[in-house]
Amino acid sequence: MSTQPEHTSTPAQPGQAPDQEPAATPGRTRSDEVTQADLEALREQLGRVPRGVVSIAARCVCGRPTVVRTAPRLPDGSPFPTSYYLTHPAAVKGCSTLEAEHLMEDYNARLAEDAELAAAYARAHEDYLARRAELGSVEEIDGVSAGGMPTRVKCLHALLGHALAAGPGVNPIGDLTLEVLRERGMWDPQRCSC
Repeated sequence: MSTQPEHTSTPAQPGQAPDQEPAATPGRTRSDEVTQADLEALREQLGRVPRGVVSIAARCVCGRPTVVRTAPRLPDGSPFPTSYYLTHPAAVKGCSTLEAEHLMEDYNARLAEDAELAAAYARAHEDYLARRAELGSVEEIDGVSAGGMPTRVKCLHALLGHALAAGPGVNPIGDLTLEVLRERGMWDPQRCSC
């Protein structure tokens, strides 16, 4: 018998995982506790045993993990700057497709031309560092966030993970990526595609 939560394509209430209060923002729930079912789902999603998982930073509407919050130092001692690791297969695939289509080049050009966007992206970098510092300090990655922040876009997966974990308005490039995924029907945190 499987211990993974049953997932449906049409939950009773959008944004609500089974047995949980409604999420405050898309992709987020109030329960970040890691359960055995979460670890099994993560193993399935990643194709390996998850490492350094501290909490579930965002969930699918069905309750399965979408983003994990990871310790800045893995159990083997390796520094790990990616605090918010995107795990949902459809979201990962969507980001990979957008990267293959060179969307990052467009975002980099926008950062170079739009001072307001660049300033918001720099604030996202500071937010990322502050949230990671809550989990401890790791000298080797001090000042290093993820995804190319604060000046370049290098990994849409990391930026979307941060946006989903932190909520709308924190990571502008992550927010833009989510908008593109939704517009193109590639992934939407309001609908289960597990």
